[in-house]
Amino acid sequence: MLVTRPAEQADEWVAQLRSAGIDAVALPLIGIHPPGDPSAVVAAWAALDTTDLVVFVSPNAVRHVFAARPAGRGWPVGCTAAAPGPGTREALRAAGVPADAIAEPPHDAAQFDSESLWGVLGRRDWTGRRALIARGEDGGRDWLAARLTDAGARVDFLAAYRRGPPQPDAPGWALLAAARAAPGAHAWWFSSSEAIGHLADLVAVPRGAPAPDWAGACAIATHPRIAERARAAGFGHVAACLPTREALVACIESLPSELPAGAPRTEPPLPSPPRDP
Repeated sequence: MLVTRPAEQADEWVAQLRSAGIDAVALPLIGIHPPGDPSAVVAAWAALDTTDLVVFVSPNAVRHVFAARPAGRGWPVGCTAAAPGPGTREALRAAGVPADAIAEPPHDAAQFDSESLWGVLGRRDWTGRRALIARGEDGGRDWLAARLTDAGARVDFLAAYRRGPPQPDAPGWALLAAARAAPGAHAWWFSSSEAIGHLADLVAVPRGAPAPDWAGACAIATHPRIAERARAAGFGHVAACLPTREALVACIESLPSELPAGAPRTEPPLPSPPRDP
């Protein structure tokens, strides 16, 4: 199982999967970096006492917001920290946010996303309340911000980190080459459509050369939207499951042992990693 989450989360998931007997290895396909302007995160902490809600879109948002926390600063009473899924919730707990200050979808939600989170937040009165959405600099879905605005909240966005393409090391390039050479011998776990786009960029070939053939490969996605992106990329077997250890292990164990290999073809070699000048 190739775990494509950003490096820090990928390593954590690899450890969990290996503890369950799954042959997993990290192949991060999203790079995560500090924000270009860290002063905005510092200012957010200064205004936190007058903020009613902070939505953290991912564990990376939690990590980069709390990296700027002033020394000795606790989470303010009366401010809700919202998490769309269990990974973000655990990151908030690890950062010291009290459990009763965290809003999240129920554990048996059909999906862990903005819609499920709004099922919880939408029960509250947001008239005149101040909400902050901590996310990447390049933005994201504005669906939840629109719901909060419609409910009377004043919503601002906080650019907590920057996403970018990955920078594979030598073992990473070797993994990519092996996965391309033997698609049926590898399964991929995608938690972001962006990771699938980065994969396409990493294995790009010269114009006129045959594209990588993922028809014999498995892909597991954490959301139906990501699953659709994987199908569009040509993955032959695509499954969607919740991003929990139990769900992922069960999904991996349910994968067919043999998949259609697709039409045989000779693949051009992967591009070599860039060399230092």
